[in-house]
Amino acid sequence: MRQAQTTLTIDTPGQGLHECTRAVLDWVASTRIETGLLTLFVRHTSASLLIQENAAPAARRDLEHYFARIAPESSGYEHDDEGPDDMPAHLRTALTATSLSIPVATGRAVLGIWQGIYLFEHRAAPHRRELALHLIGD
Repeated sequence: MRQAQTTLTIDTPGQGLHECTRAVLDWVASTRIETGLLTLFVRHTSASLLIQENAAPAARRDLEHYFARIAPESSGYEHDDEGPDDMPAHLRTALTATSLSIPVATGRAVLGIWQGIYLFEHRAAPHRRELALHLIGD
């Protein structure tokens, strides 16, 4: 059994889904681990991870609009230390995921043809986000 780990840094321009599939797949290939389990973890409380449609941009836009409706920016939150997008960002993170597990077979992440890995930035301002990647297998 072998293990590999790394940290990927993703600079986001602001809110939205930012695809990081290629960076993750390239790193998996570089490990030369043929069969195993990949874990991704975002090290932040106002961003999350999703596996989502990678072909139709409208699907991602609809998802972003949905979260804007269910956790809107407003001045009505007690926690607003960093502005009106602070608490909604935490709510959106709580409703999504901060980690993903993806099987690896024949040296590749086993994603469906229309699946991509996305960092979901919930803050309006640009941020530098860190993803911890860990792969265990043979």
